[in-house]
Amino acid sequence: MKFLAVCGFGVGSSMILKMTIQKALRELDVDADVVHTTISEAASEQADAIFTSKEFVDDLEKRTKAKLYPVKTYSNLEEVKKQVQQALEDHEE
Repeated sequence: MKFLAVCGFGVGSSMILKMTIQKALRELDVDADVVHTTISEAASEQADAIFTSKEFVDDLEKRTKAKLYPVKTYSNLEEVKKQVQQALEDHEE
């Protein structure tokens, strides 16, 4: 699986989100690729799931067919883990 962590500039916050997703995946004992990127670059990436802030969801829905998972606090492991679990469940369907 491939997950994208997306923010406006693809630098600071998306890197924090990427690290939190990776930590959640380790706790869930799941192997997946996690890449951090910008909104504009996310549209050209093939991904199973995109994690981003709620404010970017509408824009990304127009640019990609990947499932979107909004995260309010990128460093909140429990919140991110919940969204990762949902993405894993959705992928199995």
